[in-house]
Amino acid sequence: MHNHELDLIGHFEELRKRLIFTLGTFMLWFILSFIYVQDIYNWLVKDLQVKLAVLGPSDVLWVYLILASVIAISGTIPMAAYQIWLFVRPALKDTERKVTLAYIPALFLLFIIGISFGYFVIFPIVFQFLLSMSEGMFMTFFTTEKYFRFLIHMTLPFGFLFELPVVIMFLTSLGVLNPYRLQKVRKYSYFVLILTAVLITPPDFLSDILVIIPLIFLYECSILLSKVVYRKKQQVNVAA
Repeated sequence: MHNHELDLIGHFEELRKRLIFTLGTFMLWFILSFIYVQDIYNWLVKDLQVKLAVLGPSDVLWVYLILASVIAISGTIPMAAYQIWLFVRPALKDTERKVTLAYIPALFLLFIIGISFGYFVIFPIVFQFLLSMSEGMFMTFFTTEKYFRFLIHMTLPFGFLFELPVVIMFLTSLGVLNPYRLQKVRKYSYFVLILTAVLITPPDFLSDILVIIPLIFLYECSILLSKVVYRKKQQVNVAA
């Protein structure tokens, strides 16, 4: 019992150390991003056809903080993934350590691809569609806070959702998931993905469809990749 408590304390100490490294990386990225946040803001609005307005000084501060936070989250993902890998490394075999370590750059790459997909594909389509609905009927007026809140809602979730294949591959490598279990819960997963798409997009049918299709495609890709990892894992176990 005493040894079990010592092991538990050791795990909590290790977890605390990993969280400190991750939080420290986030703070460094946040400070660096905040220094250049005006340049980031100017780049994001340089092609914007409408003029943004602020209703108070706090709106500007909110926009700067949220932009710096998004950049900091993006930069922290590789470190956070590496710290998670270090935390679970003692429980992995040598082959599993090498395989799972390779997922870290893939997580970062897919996060950037997801945000880019949201910003360059989904956001312009949805934004122009919503603007066309008010054309000739209303005076178009956007506050900086509402515009960037809408932009973040249409881009940041894709960064995390696009990491689904790598996360599933990682969990398959650990034996937590397998492709057959994923196939069995496919209809429930579709429901969750559709619900997620509806929640993160504006209330119009076009936006929902534009988000649902890539999410379902990602899930099916995740099953295929999970099969590849599962078969390799089985072959290694048989060889051992």
